[in-house]
Amino acid sequence: MAAKGEKSTLIAENRRARFDYFLEDTVEAGIMLTGTEVKSLRAGKANIAESYAAVENGAIMLINADIPPYAGGNRFNHEPRRPRKLLLHAKQIDKLSGAVQRDGRTLVPTRLYWNDKGIAKLEIAVATGKKAHDKRETTAARDWQRDKARLMREKG
Repeated sequence: MAAKGEKSTLIAENRRARFDYFLEDTVEAGIMLTGTEVKSLRAGKANIAESYAAVENGAIMLINADIPPYAGGNRFNHEPRRPRKLLLHAKQIDKLSGAVQRDGRTLVPTRLYWNDKGIAKLEIAVATGKKAHDKRETTAARDWQRDKARLMREKG
């Protein structure tokens, strides 16, 4: 749980999202979780790297996020990759579903964290997929920045 002075505590991050997508607009959403899922998240176990969000029946669902079963759980433990409802305002749902219906955009989770009140939050971004040449440009730019920083350190 986050201490009083802290902003948030990171549980899981989708680092691959910035490489595979152009991230445009981010939104913070709550997640509907069961008790054993919360306990598993408190233990710091989650993976959102392969997950995505989709609009289903007027709600936005988190699909394929992996929250492993809680070790101290019993026979009522949760299913690890079940769809989880994201808690958003109606205007936010309308805005995000409209963005998804337009030209090839998708909703990608970028961070899962505890907010300052100790509530699990998910940051989702409206994203457009990168082509292979865009990924090469990103890699080249990152390498150049790294080389430039190294040169500046060496030359002083």
